[in-house]
Amino acid sequence: MSLFQMSDVVDASTVVDYVTIIGKLHPVSSEDYMRLVRLAWDFKNAVRITTRMIAKGVDKNSILRELRGMLNKAYADSAYKVARAIVEGCLFNDCNPLHIEVRRPFIVSEGESSRLGNRNVRLEDTGLVRVRYPYDGSWIILRAEFGQKYLPLLRELVDLARQREVSYGARIVFRGGSIYLHLSIPIKLYLKHFRKGEAEGGLVGGFDLNSDRVNLVIIDGHGRIVDTRTAWFTETTSHGFPRNRARALRLRALAKLLKYCYTHNVGVVVFENLPLIKRRRFTRSRVGNRKITRFAKRQLIQYGVVMALKYGFKTLLTNPRGTTNSKEHEELMRRYGLDRHTASAYLTALRGLKAQTITKNKTAPLDVAIVDINDAPTA
Repeated sequence: MSLFQMSDVVDASTVVDYVTIIGKLHPVSSEDYMRLVRLAWDFKNAVRITTRMIAKGVDKNSILRELRGMLNKAYADSAYKVARAIVEGCLFNDCNPLHIEVRRPFIVSEGESSRLGNRNVRLEDTGLVRVRYPYDGSWIILRAEFGQKYLPLLRELVDLARQREVSYGARIVFRGGSIYLHLSIPIKLYLKHFRKGEAEGGLVGGFDLNSDRVNLVIIDGHGRIVDTRTAWFTETTSHGFPRNRARALRLRALAKLLKYCYTHNVGVVVFENLPLIKRRRFTRSRVGNRKITRFAKRQLIQYGVVMALKYGFKTLLTNPRGTTNSKEHEELMRRYGLDRHTASAYLTALRGLKAQTITKNKTAPLDVAIVDINDAPTA
């Protein structure tokens, strides 16, 4: 008996609101640099203190009152949300939130369309950023450096923000002796400038994402398997393998499979909504546990959804419940001689096909609870 319900499927275009692009920042003076560093350290310490208060059960209003005494209201609100996300991630990993340490200084400021896009971190032009210094209300001036391909997008973003039509989140981090600005751009504006095509094929592609491989199964409108593909990156789970390199390998493999779908008549792609998994299930295997802890599932899902939307796929997220270790999963493995990961990808594709069929026939609405997969910043 299938565990599938229509409420298990989410249209990914309604889930992803923003896409992050990264640029470098250069203070125009040594004074601006020192003020930015002080603000970043104070923000980091505010987040650390807030994680302790949340872990001890202090109510939100009391926390915000204390934070607003240290920073301004917008910084305080951002610090609280970052700390809450860190505590939730700590609990997800069965760790003690009272032991959380935030190592690097950073700054986060949420977007506000009524405040010219962002109250505290203001993109004035493609090459100029101002950061609010909360202690005296002045501004820190920084030169910005973005890739050439992003400049038309940023120009339009600045114009729309001045008209109070859009907002953008900002995150400033210090890494490797440089300062980086992470801008969260509205997805619709991003796709306007970076869409790769309009996928209009009649096939459905289901993905199973893992720490060491990505499995793809393509099916037709009758649920028959048309093609299967597996992209391996087993070295990424090895002890000591660089995380940044592992990330690049995983994303490259996923991008290659999405391009394969686009050139092979796929119109709908389906991913498991992995952020719905509330807790990591550790095993008795040391290697298996290392694979679990090294699997940045949220990051991979975000990238996959954005890339799929760039190709113009109808992109769906399905609840991962029952796609592994279920009677339906075991039956598919036996019937078609599939390995467990390919069977999971096949089951994911079938759920997407069923959701599409029901929606087209208008026999049931696509009534789902939206899960914001972008709401988990990390320090």
